[in-house]
Amino acid sequence: MMPPDGMRTRSQLLAAGHTDAELKALRRAGAVALVRRGAYVDPHDERLVDPAARHRLLVHATVPRTAAGSVVSHASAAVLHGLPVEVPEHVHLTRHGSGGGRIAHRVHLHVTALGADEVVVRDGIALTSPARTLVDLARSLPFSDAVVAADSALADALLGRGELDLAVAGTDGRRGGPAVRRVAAFADGRAESVAESLSRVALLRCGLPAPVPQWPDPMPGGGVLARVDFGWPELRTVGEVDGRVKYGRLLRPGQSAGDAVYAEKLREDAIRAQGFAVVRWTWADLADFERVARRLRATFRQA
Repeated sequence: MMPPDGMRTRSQLLAAGHTDAELKALRRAGAVALVRRGAYVDPHDERLVDPAARHRLLVHATVPRTAAGSVVSHASAAVLHGLPVEVPEHVHLTRHGSGGGRIAHRVHLHVTALGADEVVVRDGIALTSPARTLVDLARSLPFSDAVVAADSALADALLGRGELDLAVAGTDGRRGGPAVRRVAAFADGRAESVAESLSRVALLRCGLPAPVPQWPDPMPGGGVLARVDFGWPELRTVGEVDGRVKYGRLLRPGQSAGDAVYAEKLREDAIRAQGFAVVRWTWADLADFERVARRLRATFRQA
């Protein structure tokens, strides 16, 4: 396996004529940046400032140093699959076996049962399949974080519901099985953002009725008036979460952010005109959702 473009290992640089003393001098001068011991990139490489891209570099620099049979897994596999997870400090690897595991030298090694059908190869790297990755995340991460990853995997068609259900069935009687089943049962590919996934979890924890994600608000006489983040049709209520990139996604060619906000206001007015209450919340509200929950409960009582 060759390192990704722009990354060079110590052995490659020595073969090109550099000495260890020169490499140390280059590091001191800031002429190269260290990915991990023995792996370097240009200090201006844009991947260094993006946590996920930097972790991918770390994975590519680490895997050649690991024992045969080690497979990238858990949050590291999630990063390689493009799933929204908190980027780990260590490269997570799984080796087939029973018991054990260790953390050392930027590597978190898991030793557990791993089937051949649970491994895929991406960009020359062996990693756990999307389904196995979600199972591992559900076992090891908080419920909300695992739901975010599962929603995203289903939305992006990294796997289908049947494939996820099959992976869940394989956890029966095994450690973490109940947590895996809970995440899989709650996962919904209709969620279109991290904010929507976290909102679904917050609604659940506050004991509110489950909404219909991406509900198409029908127009009288047919057609769709608007598609909203969350709908409670029987309660004549819709919910909208204003994520940080919300209006950026709404922009059409030549449209400004102000234009998008105004268009969103007109859209909301049209929804209200159909007899629906509109409740909005933001990223900041997700940290203490009970205030939003009180607004929703009051709205539901008036329906």
